[in-house]
Order: sequence, then structure tokens, then C-alpha cells
Amino acid sequence: MKHAPLLSWADCAPRLVAVAAGRAAADLVITGGTLVNVQSREVLPGWQVAVAEGRFAYVGPDAAHCIGPQTRVVDATGHFLIPGLCDGHMHIESGMLTPAEFAAAVIPHGTTTIFHDPHEIANVLGLRGVRMMHDEALLQPINIFTQMPSCAPSAPGLETTGFEIGPDDVAEAMRWPGIIGLGEMMNYPGVINGSQQMLEEIAATMRAGKVVGGHYASPDRGIPFHAYVAGGPSDDHEGTREQDAIDRVRQGMRSMLRLGSAWYDIESQITAITEKGLDPRNFILCTDDCHSGTLVHDGHMNRALRHAIACGCDPLIAIQMATINTATHFGLERELGSIAPGRRADVILTTDLRMLPIDAVYARGVKVAEAGHLTVACPHYDWPADTRATVRMGRGKTDGDFAIPAPAGGKPVTARVIGVVGNQAPTKALTMDLAVTDGLVGAQGDVAQIALVERHRATGQAVNAFVSGFGYRGRMALASTVAHDSHHMIVVGTDRTQMALAANRLAAVGGGVTLWRDGLELALVELPIAGLMSDRPAREVADKAQALVAAMADCGCTLNNAFMQHSLLALVVIPELRISDKGLIDVTRFAVSDLFVTGGKP
Repeated sequence: MKHAPLLSWADCAPRLVAVAAGRAAADLVITGGTLVNVQSREVLPGWQVAVAEGRFAYVGPDAAHCIGPQTRVVDATGHFLIPGLCDGHMHIESGMLTPAEFAAAVIPHGTTTIFHDPHEIANVLGLRGVRMMHDEALLQPINIFTQMPSCAPSAPGLETTGFEIGPDDVAEAMRWPGIIGLGEMMNYPGVINGSQQMLEEIAATMRAGKVVGGHYASPDRGIPFHAYVAGGPSDDHEGTREQDAIDRVRQGMRSMLRLGSAWYDIESQITAITEKGLDPRNFILCTDDCHSGTLVHDGHMNRALRHAIACGCDPLIAIQMATINTATHFGLERELGSIAPGRRADVILTTDLRMLPIDAVYARGVKVAEAGHLTVACPHYDWPADTRATVRMGRGKTDGDFAIPAPAGGKPVTARVIGVVGNQAPTKALTMDLAVTDGLVGAQGDVAQIALVERHRATGQAVNAFVSGFGYRGRMALASTVAHDSHHMIVVGTDRTQMALAANRLAAVGGGVTLWRDGLELALVELPIAGLMSDRPAREVADKAQALVAAMADCGCTLNNAFMQHSLLALVVIPELRISDKGLIDVTRFAVSDLFVTGGKP
């Protein structure tokens, strides 16, 4: 079924009033269920809803007066009615899917509203790429609002992106119909130090009356934190501890608690509500980054909601954190996030408020999913040919591109090593003693090589370093053009020949992820659009992504959803140590570090 254009509340108010008064018939009436009212945090048995023009017209104990000959009546006996779920902060590109296929994947899980920040494609294709994401989002049968990316590059001077975003771009985007605010302000040092560019972007957003997203990844809660909040960011999803959540809401921010494929930050922060008793209306659930396999097999916001409840949160409070709290934060409380008159008729039928089986999903009054199956089309944008030709390495890679010469002397060396942390975005800045063979330092033990291969301007550059924590064994390499946020190519491997094979394979297919071992390709996920996304069906991409996860495990990796860890190794705004085209980046100092420590361990 194709959606008719959604009328504004003002434009359809006469009909809504007529239906609520019984002078006109509703398009849809749902009877027999139990309403979850997130406005009052009540469960109301027997309450019924009437829908007209894609909006709720009547919500009350008896909607019989709204029923006419053409009204569709749905018997929801045995079901709870809860609002459609909202994801307060996420990146569609992390699902390896275009907006259309992402919507197709999450609708059966009850997600009807998404607030997404397409800063991944902004780094590859600039403002034009953002507009294409925005335009495809507006075609979907659910609500997908776009946050204009704020930081491309995320840390000026420490990385080189395919395109840059500036205040003029932000000001232009604020006029687009689907732009809801400014994406996460990752350049927190810039805000703290009064960067004119960052403050101009924030000002352009505020003048448009829209929300500024936050990203304060530092553990410092002193003066820098207060300076950042004073700059205007109104939410933050980078917390990993209870105190992080408390500190944010005390400063008037919304604390966004995330459960992505690899980020498990709800359990450690939900105690601010369940044990400390803070006001839950200032807390929001989000996913941030979800792997396509997670979306298809495990769920989306329903997964985050179940997890919050399993961590001790009252189900009604948890539902508020995934519906009305999110809508209120973005200034849309009168538009969505609750089952109340005038709001978009986004509603889920479920038989259990703790386990949340999603039996049916309605968006704007139309059934969009039933029993886990999509019942509507998710239209695709016509992506231009040049968006599928973005991997430009300049020349094929050889073993020599990944050779790491030892400092003069040939003795064992002390190297700085990126330490991966399971289920968290931050890394550790480690130092390790490494052996030298034939004048080169290579992978050994749990230490693999990592290389950032430039792929936007065909410079032929490759920056090499070391990473620990994946547990890889044998002669293997994993390469990906998903490399937050600059999205060059990241190659992690234990053998230079495999690293070259993997890099060259991605250049040949136009981007994606590939895993090689002993000269054979074990897994490939093609991501031809910007080297980030596929417009193939979500389940097809998920199957390939799951095969990649299995192949990584077969190579010795034991981390949960380790590809997410891999893809963030170039994210130079999250401590402690990252890699970029400029070298090894110490994110605690926002400075380039030498790979080898001179004079012994620091």
C-alpha cells in the first residue's frame, strides 16, 4: 500500500474534530486492546483509538461513534497498544544499507521514527551526499528526520576527508524540509576553544530553531565539559558510566543511552534512574550504530527497549524513553511519540510489555508490518553512477605498502599500540615491546598491523601502525572502506600479502568489507554506494555481514561484533589512540604521536 502525503495537524484539524465528535467516520478504529499512555504513564484497559488522515482523532474508552460503513475496524483483544518506537540518535550507514532498505529492516521491529546523522556519507560525498540521504529518507512510509552533519572532518588538522562541511553548508541545510537539527558535535575541543566554524554552525542551527546534537567523549567533567555544554549541544550519547548520565542531565542535556551492535552502554547508566532516582524524562534510548545482521536477526529499538527493561527499568518508563522523551527533545511532542489526538498514528500491537513481540505495526494509520513481515513498499532513490565509484587508491597495493621499518639498530622496539576494548567505542593507548625481523616490525602474538589506505584523492598513501585485541591467528587480513569518520580504507592483518590482496579487492568492487586468509577470500560484503552502503535487500546484506562475522571468528576473533570495533579505528574524536592519514593520533592530546617510543617505555 502506498502512503498518501501526510497532512499537517492544522490542515486536517476540521476532519479530526468531526471524527472525534462523531460527525464523520474514521479511516481506522482499533478496539479491544489495552492502551499504554506515555503522557501519564498509565495502562488503560479497553481504551480505543480512531484514526483519520494518518493521525489519531479520538483516544478514549469507546470509539463506536467514530465508526462508519467504510471504517476499518481492528480487534486488538489481548494486545497492548504502544506508540511507534523512536531512535533518538543513529547512523543509517552503519547498517550498511540505504535509507530505504534500513527502513525495510526496522519497520517490522516497531521502529516508526528515526533521527539520523549521515555524517558518514558527508565525509565521502559532502553536502550533495547528505541531500541524497535526506531525499531518500523523505520517501519512506515512516518518519526519518535528518540531522545535518556538523563535523567533516571530525577533527580538523588530524584527518583528511573526501569533502568538508562548513557553516554555509549547515545554514543551507537548515532550510530543507527533513532537517531536524545539527548532528553530533564531535569536535568538542573546537567548541571548548571557541572555534569560529563550530560556533557558527551551532548558531545557524539555533537561529533555525532546531536542536544541536552532542558528542563529548572525554572523561573530563571539569571546566572543559561546562564550556562544551555552554556552546549549545543539548544531548549526548557518549556516556559509558552512571556518573556520565548524571552529569549530563544535571547540565540540562538529555542523556542518550545506547545499545548498538557493539556499544552496550545502557546497563552501566540506567542505574541513574533505577537506583539514583533521577527524573527519567531526561533520558532517551538510541542505537547509534547497528550492524545489518543485528537489525534483521535481533531487532532495533525493540531490542534496546527489552534490554533496558532487563536491566531493571520499569517497562512504562523504558517505553517513554523510546517514544515521548525522544519526540519532546526534538520539539515534536505535538507531532509524534504518543497515542494522543492529533499525533501521527504510529502504533504497535504487542502481547507483552517486557518481551515486546511485535505483532503489528501501523505508521500514519497504515499497517506497515505484521508478524515480522513488511506490508508496504520502501521506495528507493536513484543513486547517480558517480556515487558508486568512490574508491580511488591511485594504484594497486603491494606488500611493500604495509612494511613497517624498525628504527635504526635492529633491536626489539617499544611501539604504541591501539588497544581495542570489547563492547565499547573507546580504545586504550598501549605500549608493547615488539621484535624486529630483517629490519621490519610486523604482526606478532595478539598484535596485528593496521593500515589506513587513502581512497578519496588517489594519493597512493598508506599509514601503518599496530592494533591489539582482535585475537587474529594465521595469515589473514580484513579490509573495509567503512572507516569512521573519514572513511578511507582500514586494513587490519597479520600478513602483509593478505593486506595487499584485501585492499586491492575493495578497489575492484567499489568498496565494502573483505576478509582474506592464505590467499583466499573468506567473506565479502559489497557496499558500492560511497563505499558505505548497499541498496540490495536488507536480509541479503545481513547474510553476507553474518558470514563476515563468522569468518572473523574462524580467524580467531572472539570480540562481540568486532567489525564495529574495526570500523571505528580511524575515529579521531574518541579516546585514546586512533589512526588517520596524518599518522597515529593521541586523542587525549589531539596530536599526532610517533609510532615508536624512544628511550624505552614512557
